[in-house]
Amino acid sequence: MTTSTNGADQLEHLVKAANDALTDDMVSRIAQTAADGMDLIDQVNRAGLARALPALTSLVDNGDLDRLVRLARVYGSAEDALTDDMIGRLSETVGDGLVTLDRFNRGGAGKLVSILERMQDTGSLDRLADTLPALVDRLGQVEKLLAALEKADATTARQDPAGGGIGGIFKLLTDRDNQDALRHLVNLGKALRGASKA
Repeated sequence: MTTSTNGADQLEHLVKAANDALTDDMVSRIAQTAADGMDLIDQVNRAGLARALPALTSLVDNGDLDRLVRLARVYGSAEDALTDDMIGRLSETVGDGLVTLDRFNRGGAGKLVSILERMQDTGSLDRLADTLPALVDRLGQVEKLLAALEKADATTARQDPAGGGIGGIFKLLTDRDNQDALRHLVNLGKALRGASKA
């Protein structure tokens, strides 16, 4: 009986000491903390965050949550590093890009895309891609031909008019360069005639 009385006395002394140690301010703060905790638990339950706990656990286990945190830090650093001038330039660049895209659309880009799609479906686009290098080479040859014509026109314009007669023709035909040019013209004519028959 003495032992139980001692235990009860000790418990009573402990409760009394705790009551003496707690001030009214401490009691109100503990009550406020408990109320805030209960409110937080209620909000978690109403928001359905309990269903998100398995996903969060998986993110933690896989290390994805750490990666997300690092990504958020990088984004925050980039946001802090951007000055008003940089943001203005970025906005201007985006605006210019949208204007260009709008002009491209109004200029018939949709038709061009549909034509390219049809060419891709029929295989024409692949054939065009295969023949494009040869076509560029041929265009280079056409450009050289046009430049040669311009040069010949300029040279002919600077020369004195031909005197005429058989002597002039004989002199023209005995020049080696003229003979090469005539042979080239003959070969060109034959090639053109062969191309027209094919």
